[in-house]
Amino acid sequence: MSCIFCKIINGEIPSNKVYEDDKVLAFNDINPVAPLHVLVIPKKHYESIIDIGEENMEIIAHIHKVINKIVKEKGYDKTGFRIINNCGDDGCQEVKHIHYHVLAGKKLDWYDAEK
Repeated sequence: MSCIFCKIINGEIPSNKVYEDDKVLAFNDINPVAPLHVLVIPKKHYESIIDIGEENMEIIAHIHKVINKIVKEKGYDKTGFRIINNCGDDGCQEVKHIHYHVLAGKKLDWYDAEK
């Protein structure tokens, strides 16, 4: 498979892991836009949330549980954080493997979709 995130999951490409279990991997983004910029991805390949059927939607809940765990361990549950999931070309999804960006550690600018 040519998916860069699948290669990271398989250990073909190194990453700075923040969390890992049998369902997900979380690692530091190589181009961070905040002091904390972690990507949380399911180990099973799904291109986007649209590709996850109702019978597999529990992976999204699990991803959010992992995000809660990460921000609490880092202390950002007190100051705030942002979760971003881009879907498809118009949503600016660069890697076609569902992933969540978790940003924290500074006052984040307000997001304006018109920019």
